[in-house]
Amino acid sequence: MHKTGALAPVFICAMDYQAKLYTPFSVLGIRCTKDALNGIDFLPIGEETKAPEHAFADRVCKELMCYLENPMHVFSIPLDPAGTPHQKRVWDALLGIPSGKTKSYGELAAELASGAQAVGQACGANPIPVVIPCHRVLGKSGIGGFMKHAGGAPLDIKRWLLVHEGR
Repeated sequence: MHKTGALAPVFICAMDYQAKLYTPFSVLGIRCTKDALNGIDFLPIGEETKAPEHAFADRVCKELMCYLENPMHVFSIPLDPAGTPHQKRVWDALLGIPSGKTKSYGELAAELASGAQAVGQACGANPIPVVIPCHRVLGKSGIGGFMKHAGGAPLDIKRWLLVHEGR
């Protein structure tokens, strides 16, 4: 997929967002406190954007824009994702996969002494996609899933992110 092509909506969440940021693949619904990022939702490309409500939400948006301008950008914002201890172990491991690199679910599972399916489920439950780069985890014989989907717009977003990072 071409890097500048708009994608179909993934899903709509009735959430209270502290910002809504337009990107080439979706409007990102930003959920955060005044000191930590809690979640990012992929909203339809035609969703109305929303200016950041406070300084930290503005910082999140600026970091995401830096990533969109330079896929090698390393995020430095505090994260506070809600999840199980296993999910948090997987998400921490995802943060160690640099931009432009990928791992398979099996490789990540072996590193964590877990199962590939459990790693895939944790990736699908990731509340902070893009920043916690679950898109960098691939199946052993293909792209794998994204956001608990095996096709459609979620995989288009995953492909966009991987192409953006030079994969």
